[in-house]
Amino acid sequence: MTFPVEPTNQSNEGTAASRRPRHSKRKSTAKRARNIGIILAGVLLVLAVAGYGYVRYRYGQIKKLTVGNLTKPTSNQPMNILIVGSNSRAALNGKQASAFGTAQQVGGARSDVTMILHIDPKTRSVSLVSIPRDLFMPIPNSNLSNRVDASLNSGPSQLVKTVEQDLGIGISHYVELNFDTFQSIVQTLGGLDMYFPYPVRDAYSGLNVQATGCHYLNGFQALAVVRARHLEYKTASGKWIEDPLGDLSRIRRDHEFMRVLFSAVKQKGISNPLTLNAILSSVAPDLQVDSSFSLGEMFSLASQFRNLNPNSIPTATLPVALVNNYTYNGANYGDVVFPAQPQDQAIINQYLDIPNPTVNKSSFSISVLNGSGISQQASTVAQQLGADGFKVTSTGNTKVLSKDTETIIYYKAGYLQEASLLRNSLSGAVIMGQSSTLTGAPVELVTGTGLTVAKPVVTTTTQAVSTTGTATSRAPAPATTLAPVTLPATASVTPLQPWDPRACPPGSPITPIG
Repeated sequence: MTFPVEPTNQSNEGTAASRRPRHSKRKSTAKRARNIGIILAGVLLVLAVAGYGYVRYRYGQIKKLTVGNLTKPTSNQPMNILIVGSNSRAALNGKQASAFGTAQQVGGARSDVTMILHIDPKTRSVSLVSIPRDLFMPIPNSNLSNRVDASLNSGPSQLVKTVEQDLGIGISHYVELNFDTFQSIVQTLGGLDMYFPYPVRDAYSGLNVQATGCHYLNGFQALAVVRARHLEYKTASGKWIEDPLGDLSRIRRDHEFMRVLFSAVKQKGISNPLTLNAILSSVAPDLQVDSSFSLGEMFSLASQFRNLNPNSIPTATLPVALVNNYTYNGANYGDVVFPAQPQDQAIINQYLDIPNPTVNKSSFSISVLNGSGISQQASTVAQQLGADGFKVTSTGNTKVLSKDTETIIYYKAGYLQEASLLRNSLSGAVIMGQSSTLTGAPVELVTGTGLTVAKPVVTTTTQAVSTTGTATSRAPAPATTLAPVTLPATASVTPLQPWDPRACPPGSPITPIG
């Protein structure tokens, strides 16, 4: 590089001095740039540490539960998260207790809402399946059945075990919210807006909307919407009519409400740090998760699915058969619902990606007991199963517990696949249950009313074979498949009914309730 010639009256020292400021200026500029970079990096590091520390602080507020029987997924593999809305009154304040009852008035805890959230990190897909709270199922470590929501009375591990053993659905994590948590989320969002096509009310949940249109809901009113199992709607003639499906209709409305709620969280919460902080601070102290649900796993899932569109999540409810005024083992259980096979398994396979059993029918033995009192049912079913390829080693009778009975497949630990294979060959109110008291065959079928063995159907194909250059037909090759018998049951997915609350149309005027 050539520098300008300095005047001759300046010394070499002066000439050198005259050159320094330009070099120093460049050096100082570069130095300042480096310093700024270091400062920025330091600030970012501090923010990152502070942010991580804040997240850890909030995570520390979440109550960790010891939950057994969880099925841990391998890295980046699909998982099922059991989401429970507990109706425990233990944490309610005075106003809430006056509306919903105190812990002394409504003891214990039941899973008012039981949903399975299926997450597949590889495909970035999510689906949701609801289990009706009144589904009558075998209770683990017991010889009797009860509603699935009663399992929570014995703790989360019992509920997880019931879902896994009776439905064959592996559960990876457990998340529980109560009344107060739900209301806090809605309140923190500044309330929610929903459209009510009809006036609706529910004396049990406190819901009371007397005018149609888009209404603002606070936390208390939103809870009344999602808890409405005795909803009535007012027709144009002024007559109040009760929704006939009770809890099943509530599930349908809850799926719609969740879409509205998640959309609001995405819009108002994630995009607004202050609102997000308020949501976390209000939810964390009342949220309960299994102790193996780590901060890193939560953060990873939140990052992967942060852009998920709530309206794109497929939802379904296990199909069931309604049983009114059910008497079982000498006690009246009111209205309950029975499982419906093969519809239930079709939904589980489709929405939760449960693979079909890979064991052979002849690889295990089955005992068949008549649990319905129908004459010769055990021997008839045993013959049909034998014709289908199963190995039935004994038949007999057992106590009849009710007029309308479920078919229960009891199995020893380690024989879930075998029990599932047998279940897939039956139609009707069929459910499974693990038993520790079986002494004979590892799988025991207790027959119920309405049980049908899906009859094998032999299909034939004709194949052309070349012999000495001539195309001829050889004997048909038989292929055995099962023809399922469909039990009359509720639909897994039903559209919103005309009276159901739903998302507000864009631009609709909003009015408060009452």
